[in-house]
Amino acid sequence: MPLPRLIPCLDVAGGRVVKGVRFENLRDMGDPVELGASYSDAGADELVFLDVMATLEGRPALVALVARVAERLAIPFTVGGGVRSVADGASLLRAGADKVSLNTAALTRPALISELANLLGSQAVVVAIDAADGEARARAGTEPTGRRAVDWAVEAEERGAGEILLTSMDADGTRAGYDLELTAEVAAAVSVPVIASGGAGGARHVADALGIAQAALLASILHERPDRLASLRQELHGLGVPLRDAA
Repeated sequence: MPLPRLIPCLDVAGGRVVKGVRFENLRDMGDPVELGASYSDAGADELVFLDVMATLEGRPALVALVARVAERLAIPFTVGGGVRSVADGASLLRAGADKVSLNTAALTRPALISELANLLGSQAVVVAIDAADGEARARAGTEPTGRRAVDWAVEAEERGAGEILLTSMDADGTRAGYDLELTAEVAAAVSVPVIASGGAGGARHVADALGIAQAALLASILHERPDRLASLRQELHGLGVPLRDAA
């Protein structure tokens, strides 16, 4: 059984890491290259980079910035934002990503999941689901889809997704804990790994999420204090969470 993973997330807008509450009121949190390197050095299991404005601005992800981040990492790297075609996904892997994450484009044209999986392998395809009140939303959470998040997760797996990145918009940035009910529902419905996202405020929240999902995404809890990752790992060990030993 693979060990649970701790995955810092860099939400990037205008070339800077940002963070808000429930996808609003974004604040500048620092340079993605430096933060990514800090997390890699501190023992993160993976890193996620999401260009949160790419879809809204109708452009691909910032490939040059992705390449600069990738150069500083010694851990697996997932990149999302603005992936609308197989060519977009392939360009991110050439820039140094190990996996690509897609959201709106997959909801618009689900066949894209299969196309990317056929070219890159399912292990390189992550379907990100932004959910509010159990509903999957598109365009950085601004557009309702009428689709239940759990149903969309099942279809995404059937079409070739190797992982589900599930963000609860209701909990995002609140530091009040993950949406355990939604996470459990999705995790029970699919056989691929689920990454829980949105709401981490302390070690207990992360431990609870890792009792359900295979990985926990971390943002607000870390960005103000990147050195928090090492102490968080120790706290989780104390709570009985079996994590990889970080060098």
